[in-house]
Amino acid sequence: MLAYIRGAGDLATGIALRLHRAGMQVVMADIAEPTCIRRTVAMSEAIRCGHAQVEDVFGKLASTVAEARAIAARGEIAVMVDPEAERVTELAPDAVVDAILAKRNLGTTMDMAPIVIGVGPGFTAGEDCHAAVETKRGHYLGRVLYTGSPIANTGVPGIIAGVGADRVLRTPADGPFECVRRIGDAVRAGEVVGRVAGEPVLATIDGVLRGLLAPGVMAHAGMKAGDIDPRGDASFCTTVSDKASAVGGGVLEAICHFA
Repeated sequence: MLAYIRGAGDLATGIALRLHRAGMQVVMADIAEPTCIRRTVAMSEAIRCGHAQVEDVFGKLASTVAEARAIAARGEIAVMVDPEAERVTELAPDAVVDAILAKRNLGTTMDMAPIVIGVGPGFTAGEDCHAAVETKRGHYLGRVLYTGSPIANTGVPGIIAGVGADRVLRTPADGPFECVRRIGDAVRAGEVVGRVAGEPVLATIDGVLRGLLAPGVMAHAGMKAGDIDPRGDASFCTTVSDKASAVGGGVLEAICHFA
């Protein structure tokens, strides 16, 4: 079975690893300049670097559908630049998973594949997808909805070790992002972790820098630039999160249900 995943950020990658380990071939797609901050667990890094590794799974950039098929067939994850899903018709996947996490549907329709799964807010099972998967942390995380929609976006980051919005770093200005610290570094509140247009991006809390924009990414004021994990365990920076694993399990259930 071939699955095409729209999005290649950390949550989409958690889904991809679940499907890959269940024996499916996986092709992922993202924008030409990904803005994912959890880059050490995101296959979108293949677009920037040509290749990526998340845990024990390898990803490689593909420029054509034929190349993507060959990469997936040999047991790796293929990653393409295809923000509008223009390659879907040629690729003819068995399942399409929209894991862009835009909080709204950016063009995914039920006729894209025999099985179409929407991840997070913005989808309605039975209307624009065959099933939707809940992404909000809590009792329903990872649950598959065969009718209805996931919980609407609250705009408030999930709580980790009692910390919510304060763990998210945002850019102070427009311009290319400059890294000062690296993902996995221990930081303290007030330390400079990056800069935009000469203005510092400061750590908001003590913890481990779990995510950070890639150097050179064009940022705009208020854009999400990083994430600090207050639990202080650097190993969490290189392993798929509990949330991504739970959502990935839901996507796997939905595909198996319809297959």
